Amino acid sequence: MRSAVAVLALAACGSDTPPDRSVESLGPYAVGTNRIGNGSYSMQAWYPTEDATASVAIESLEPEPQRTTYAGLLAAASDCPTRTLDVAVTGTPLPGTFPFVVLSHCHSCTRLSNATTAIRLASHGFVALSVDHEGDTLWDQLAGNAGALDAEALQKRVDAVELALDTLDPSLSFADKTRIGIVGHSFGGVTAGRVAQLDARISSAASLAAPMENPLIPGVTLAEIKKPVWFLVAQEDNSITEFGNKFIRDNYTAAPDEAWKLEFKDAGHWSVSDLAGLTTMFAPGCGAGVRQTDGTDFTYVDPDEGRDVTAAYVTAFFKATLEDDAGARAYINSAASAAVSVEHHD
Repeated sequence: MRSAVAVLALAACGSDTPPDRSVESLGPYAVGTNRIGNGSYSMQAWYPTEDATASVAIESLEPEPQRTTYAGLLAAASDCPTRTLDVAVTGTPLPGTFPFVVLSHCHSCTRLSNATTAIRLASHGFVALSVDHEGDTLWDQLAGNAGALDAEALQKRVDAVELALDTLDPSLSFADKTRIGIVGHSFGGVTAGRVAQLDARISSAASLAAPMENPLIPGVTLAEIKKPVWFLVAQEDNSITEFGNKFIRDNYTAAPDEAWKLEFKDAGHWSVSDLAGLTTMFAPGCGAGVRQTDGTDFTYVDPDEGRDVTAAYVTAFFKATLEDDAGARAYINSAASAAVSVEHHD
């Protein structure tokens, strides 16, 4: 029996289990990180570690010359983008295996675009793997070689994710390949949908500020994604506009399996990202803006709040779908603040 609920208060819908609000903060594990690359791909792994963490400059995780370029962009930017991360670089992984989540970045972004979400996942006992989509990174865009937004580009992105899954670096032997999820932002959300559609190893998928099935980028057939999905709608997303947000809502309604949709008030396209405000391209989500819903002036949600809300719900979604965690399920069925509203259907 298909049902739908809209939840606007701190309560779990239809469950005696209270929402597990621990996802709103870093979890019990320290987080290690390591860049992995062999010339064919570049990835960033985030994982539970036994080593002490330190506050590191986010650009220090990039090789040169990107490191220097990133530092220059941060020096010229407002306070919106993320500048430091609390991690153990090349930390020693904890023993055991952990559920595995792949992150696909936005158009002209980087594998560090959703570092806050990756770290939150790792701190709660996941291995998170952020893939650089070569040919569609911020560095390509700055060099005047911006990637395309079309079916061919989507296939290249899918190939990069599949390569990461098929040739998983031996240093990631602690990733449990029987419990895999995928999340993407913007073009990464379309990528997540396509990978979830094609790859039976993917158990659940999430999309931030983008429909998975997208009329402008063909390739995803939502009816074939017969696994749990989760969508975030940035209500003031003037990048994909209300046209794009309508497609996200339609995706949620049409999803053939269990699905969730979070509507995030006063959020722009980059409110979920660690790149918010880094360049003018990433400005929607930082400071003053104009509502795409009615054309009035407003201020975007604080970027730290935007990243925190995103990290909390993404972590809860994968705890619910990859670990069958009742408290996490109650959390994604609830609205953690007045800034969000939630819908769910079986």
